[in-house]
Amino acid sequence: MTKVQEIPLNQIRRPLPRENDPQKVKALMESIQEIGQQEPIDVLEVEGQYYGFSGCHRYEACQRLGKETILARVRKAPRAVLKMHMA
Repeated sequence: MTKVQEIPLNQIRRPLPRENDPQKVKALMESIQEIGQQEPIDVLEVEGQYYGFSGCHRYEACQRLGKETILARVRKAPRAVLKMHMA
């Protein structure tokens, strides 16, 4: 089951480091400031912890804008699914 909700940025773990395109982050920052976040990021909720593997540019844009929360599509999953994402 998936639901869209606001998640505190500081509660999302990003276990796989990504190299973001600075121009894309800047463009997203401008867009988010003007019209808000339009597309939620995807996170897994495993045993009460949030893990993000996609939406890296949106995540960084919200962080750099000083946002406390981010719109996220949350999917509850067992630890086995988390392990598959980490492989």
